[in-house]
This record gives sequence, C-alpha cells and structure tokens, in this order.
Amino acid sequence: MNDKELVAHQALQYVSENMIVGLGTGSTANFFIDALAKRNKEEKLNVRAVSSSVVSMMKAKEAGLPLLSMDQIKEIDLYIDGADEITPDLTLLKGRGYDLVREKLLARSAKKFIVIADESKIVKNIGDNFPIPSEVHPFAWELVKNVLMKKGTGDIRINAAKDGYAITSCGNFVLDFNFAEKTSEALNNLLSLTPGIVEHGIFYNLAHGALISHNGNVREIWRS
Repeated sequence: MNDKELVAHQALQYVSENMIVGLGTGSTANFFIDALAKRNKEEKLNVRAVSSSVVSMMKAKEAGLPLLSMDQIKEIDLYIDGADEITPDLTLLKGRGYDLVREKLLARSAKKFIVIADESKIVKNIGDNFPIPSEVHPFAWELVKNVLMKKGTGDIRINAAKDGYAITSCGNFVLDFNFAEKTSEALNNLLSLTPGIVEHGIFYNLAHGALISHNGNVREIWRS
C-alpha cells in the first residue's frame, strides 16, 4: 500500500453510519472513494455521497456509492479531499482542476472537513509551489486581470489542447497568479473582495484537520 492509499484508508475512521460524505477529486481522493464504497457495502453503513466534480461523481458511481446532488442537501457530515498545498495552519491551495465552486461549497457546508495528502504537499506559504487560481466570469476576466496585475503576475489559463481558454465546470475562466504577498489571510481577503472573481483556490479557515502520509506513516494536524 503506497502513501496515498494509506492516508485514504486512514480517513475511513471518521466515517460512521448514515453519514452524508463529500467526495473530493484526484488520485488520493480516488483511493478514498474506493475504500469508502467497499466499507459501505460490507458494513451496510447506509452512507450517501456528494461529489465535488463530474470526475468524482463518475468514480463514485463506478464504485457503487449512492449519490445525492447538491440541490438535495443543506449540509454534509464529512468532506474528504486532497489539496495542492497545505500550510502548517491548514490553509489549503486547491483549484488546479476546474471545480473550485463545488469544492468550496462542500468545504463550507461540512461539519468536518479533513484533507488527505502526502508530505510533498506541505509548504510554508500558500503559493510556494503553484500559482493561485481564481475562477472569473468570462466577461470580467480582463478587468480582474488588470486589478490583480497591481499585486502580482499571472495570466488566463489555457486549456490542455492549447487551442483556447480553460473552462471550469461552471462555465467560467481561470486566472493563475503569483503574488509577492504570502500571508494567507491577506491573500484570501484580496481575492474574496475583488469583483468578478466567482471563487478562488485559497481555502482559509475551512479545513478542520489533515492526515499527512510519509514513508508508510500517517500524522494528524488539527486546527486549534
């Protein structure tokens, strides 16, 4: 069992009967989905799931997990997802995919949000390894870019085929920016208060805990 599988299985200890569980997206989250589906079937837990993306929805269906749509819920019991970066105070960077709005909705509505990752995702400051993504209205991206250029450097994200702009699952564009400012709270406020930004990749004061794997061991970090 590799480190990603190990930490995904460790997260199962926080699942109990009749829970509504939010499912993240990515390789580590996929291991959790498979493990959850297996345990749900074997132990008859009556767990239902809500996906953060089309990808995780398809994975959950394939694994046999009962699914709810977001318009069927008011809150969820547990959200398990990965992250691109994790700081010691549990600020997360997410959004290298295209589902920021759905991911943050689940994070905010969860009674408990636990991030699962390997040690490589731990950083000192948000933005150390990756630019910070902001999902923007298509009609506003140039205006938003002009505002953000006063604070950092970046551009609109190009799609994988490199023949146009990347489009999120909500039909928006993405700006990827690096900033001189490194304080999580200041960056969160800057992006949250910029008109035209639908959502951004800084998950500030949202994760309750993290399970971090390294060389066959898992350590826990909890927000005080």
